[in-house]
Amino acid sequence: MIRLDYRNTDANIIGNDNGLNIQEEFAKYKDTIAHIISDLNKRKDKPGQWLQWMNLGYNEETLWYVKEYASMVQGRFDNILVLGIGGSALGGMALSEALLKPYWNLLTPEQRNGLPRIFFLDNIDPDTITGLFEVLDLKKTLVNVITKSGSTAETMSQFMIVKNILEQELGSNYRYNLVATTDKKTGILRQIAEQEGYKTFVVPDDVGGRFSVFSAVGLVPLALVGIDIDEIMNGIKDMDLALKNTDINENIAAQNALIHYLMDTQKGKNLSVMMPYSSRLKYVSDWYVQLWAESLGKNKDKDGNDVHIGPTPIKALGATDQHSQIQLYNEGPNDKVINFIRVAEFDNNLEIPNIFEYTGIGYLGGKTINQLMNAEADSTKVALTDYNRPNVTITLDKVDGYNVAQLLYMLEVQTAIAGELYNINTFNQPGVEQAKNYTYALMGRAGYEESAQTLQAKMAMI
Repeated sequence: MIRLDYRNTDANIIGNDNGLNIQEEFAKYKDTIAHIISDLNKRKDKPGQWLQWMNLGYNEETLWYVKEYASMVQGRFDNILVLGIGGSALGGMALSEALLKPYWNLLTPEQRNGLPRIFFLDNIDPDTITGLFEVLDLKKTLVNVITKSGSTAETMSQFMIVKNILEQELGSNYRYNLVATTDKKTGILRQIAEQEGYKTFVVPDDVGGRFSVFSAVGLVPLALVGIDIDEIMNGIKDMDLALKNTDINENIAAQNALIHYLMDTQKGKNLSVMMPYSSRLKYVSDWYVQLWAESLGKNKDKDGNDVHIGPTPIKALGATDQHSQIQLYNEGPNDKVINFIRVAEFDNNLEIPNIFEYTGIGYLGGKTINQLMNAEADSTKVALTDYNRPNVTITLDKVDGYNVAQLLYMLEVQTAIAGELYNINTFNQPGVEQAKNYTYALMGRAGYEESAQTLQAKMAMI
């Protein structure tokens, strides 16, 4: 199982002004945490609770259908193109970056064992879209369009462009190059898919986008490039079992949730830095940023009080960002909790040649890059602690489907527990919806005419 080391958040290590008396706090919140964990597990099967993501690891039917489809299309396409934004893309990006060979899209077909390349079009920059279509042969590309509502402006605009190109090049057969992941019954994309005859997968009810990575949203693109999704599901199930433990002393998601909550509310540390020491885990930080920000940044609590709360997540990468951010973290405002992710065993062991012995870099010779990476992580952690900066370390035995799935699921449960501690609705996102509605109005969507007039008047004033 993955492990959490929280010692560097304790007052005995970083002082009373910046640290917590961890064992006292665990004892104080023991019953509260036990109730939260028990309550989340009781509510997860109830409609409208938005907790169905806690059951995704046990959805054998979806797993079977995804594997069957991946087997059916194997060898037919050179590329997989995922159209999605936010939760429809970030989970797949994080897992594919972690679990595929580095530089996957640059490998030869032989090096990829005949499996396709994978691209995520998660933004609507016209230059990026145009550039991708100039290098990608869409006739040899399977396009997975992902949006539960079927009305996401960014994703559906991309889809309209892709459909137009495919139809021009392939005629009525274009539909075999499309697979849609959307709502089971309703929405514009569901309607189009059924009319046009696309293969479809379901975004489950009561699963928000940022919690959807272990549904068909994430599993379909991963299976299409040959990633072992059985291993992923095994990791989720084992972690879910561990996180059902209501004892905070045994539950790492509860521990980290409580530490972040208390650091924010008691110590004024409302920034949460996610810093993996593995380039393969780089996009885990991006995924975490959305998970933490959309879930915990709220202006109202469950009782309707104005609270305007939520820790701000920050992405970083070790060792790269030691040279861009650590100066601020050590000597700037002491308002952060740094989450390190460590990998105990890398897939490769890379030795540094024993040359330039007569120079100041001779000491590196004969060591390994693995040793250097671990030394960088250790030194950064100790340096932060010297400056009384709280930090925790999450350790994975290795970067594989089992361990990375455990990591992501643990962070999902951690987020749900933190939301309960803050007494907010973890699963809505009214601040995002407001901007979406303004976009619909500006783009002339029917039913938003009055909003468009109001918005244009506001824009003229600012």
